[in-house]
Amino acid sequence: MSSTGKNVLLAAPRGYCAGVDRAVETVEKALEKYGAPIYVRKEIVHNKYVVETLSQRGVIFVEETDEVPEGSHVVFSAHGVSPAVRESAVRGNLLALDASCPLVTKVHNEVKRFARDGYQILLVGHEGHEEVEGTAGEAPDVVHLVDGLEGVEKAPDFPADQKLVWLSQTTLSVDETMEIVERLREKYPNLENPPSDDICYATQNRQVAVKAIAQRCDLMIVVGSQNSSNSKRLVEVALQNGTQDAHLVDYAHQIDDAWLDGVTTVGVTSGASVPEILVREVLDHLAERGFDNVEEVTTTVETITFALPRDLRAPRRKEA
Repeated sequence: MSSTGKNVLLAAPRGYCAGVDRAVETVEKALEKYGAPIYVRKEIVHNKYVVETLSQRGVIFVEETDEVPEGSHVVFSAHGVSPAVRESAVRGNLLALDASCPLVTKVHNEVKRFARDGYQILLVGHEGHEEVEGTAGEAPDVVHLVDGLEGVEKAPDFPADQKLVWLSQTTLSVDETMEIVERLREKYPNLENPPSDDICYATQNRQVAVKAIAQRCDLMIVVGSQNSSNSKRLVEVALQNGTQDAHLVDYAHQIDDAWLDGVTTVGVTSGASVPEILVREVLDHLAERGFDNVEEVTTTVETITFALPRDLRAPRRKEA
């Protein structure tokens, strides 16, 4: 890298994860197969550009399934839904396509299993997030939300012999979650761990990639939407690991030139629901301002893919 020029460190992996890719493709394939309108409960993924682009193609986003006309196709978002939402779709005679991320579904299945086995469940996550609402909805009587360190204090008391386990939202900060769990352990010495990591591979990988460049950056630009949990965590991770300043933007034009004053090296990454075109626009924007020496820093290469819902898969060819 030039010691006098203006530099960009581009984190990799970044952008779309397998679950988001599957969810967006589910809606696109549904449009191809069934035609517009296709209804989607909530935002298919938490990204403004993706939602606006799909809306222009005939997708109608609704808050709840009772807003969908009877007999229509409705897609459940990548964040997962509770049994109550599924039942509502059945009552409305809706043709449901489930775009829930398989890694979110895994946590749903853990909730059902632990609830069946007599556990009380401490769910680490953000209040009001769709994923948390869907997960907790699997067993609302035994799931207790722990939102941040202050949520530990609010968590209820349990009998000494009560079986306890913690689970988490898939898009949290790994470091912050471990800090919360340590605090929970002090309060509940018999707290059990989940059978496997709930924070998904993509969330972890994007945080590791940011950590790898954070100390070398004066400024970190995270491309992502304000309602994207994993994108907001990337801003926090950058600041916690040595970056002086960090901002979350949906689009390149939201970058304030004042942020670039006195800056030599800008880090760029994007949340797991962000298409690469938005990152490219940020790089072009920075290049126009002299930040044209770009180095991509790769910490791992992702190869995971998830199959589409069965109704949308291409038919298998029969061997001759």
